[in-house]
Amino acid sequence: MKSLSKVEKDEFATAFAILTLYDGGAEVTGDQINELLQATGNTSVEPFYPIIFANYLSSPEKIATLLTNPGAGGGGGGGGGAGGGDGEAAAEEEEKEEEKVEEEEMDLGGGMDMFGGEEGDGDY
Repeated sequence: MKSLSKVEKDEFATAFAILTLYDGGAEVTGDQINELLQATGNTSVEPFYPIIFANYLSSPEKIATLLTNPGAGGGGGGGGGAGGGDGEAAAEEEEKEEEKVEEEEMDLGGGMDMFGGEEGDGDY
């Protein structure tokens, strides 16, 4: 911990406070995070960290998603959602389409060689 900068320490302390609240089933709010930071002796954490983190991770579902997909990152925002309720069905359909594309691309039998000619009729 000594090799971390103040910013990194503040972020870690806030993140660990959120994980503790989440694990305990408590609501994740800026006030709750601040109370936990104070109780654990992390009194020098910049006051904006709990607010930013609580706004971003405002629901248990968001925290669970972050925990299960750590490399997913936020990003983008995408367009507005159309309709409701069929999100899972659309995602499953999209996955099936991706699988079909992968299967089609996997056909490696016969055809052209690496240089565009027919296999077996070159000098190699």
